Amino acid sequence: MARLTALVLTSLMLLASTVTSAQERSLAVVAHPGVMTHQLTRDTTRAIFAMRQRTWPDGQAVRVFVLDNNHPVHARFAKEQLAVYPHQLQLAWDRMVFSGTGQAPNRVRNQQEMLERIATTPGALGYLEREYLDDRVQVISME
Repeated sequence: MARLTALVLTSLMLLASTVTSAQERSLAVVAHPGVMTHQLTRDTTRAIFAMRQRTWPDGQAVRVFVLDNNHPVHARFAKEQLAVYPHQLQLAWDRMVFSGTGQAPNRVRNQQEMLERIATTPGALGYLEREYLDDRVQVISME
């Protein structure tokens, strides 16, 4: 009986550490603290990151920041949060740039730069792993 209890406890501890690790690595949509919108639908978020929607619901201009297409966090964000592949976003951006109807989002090198740029750019929107969050940005929840 003691062995079974020890096995169950060990299994629960491993499961708890896995869940904690997954939560720490989870992604958040983040915005400049002056943005008045606190919740977006997945469709609106996708439209903003595809550069089809250029303003927040209150009319303020959105400044979108993204990591490089090859960055693993960008790939996770596109797939998990937007339900698109990174190359689909890039195709949409290229189409707008080459047709002269829009621009690509602002690229940053890493999550620390993402945090700094969003914190200091009015209307900014981006994404970060939760471990990078601090009180200089606000988390935007997705419905």
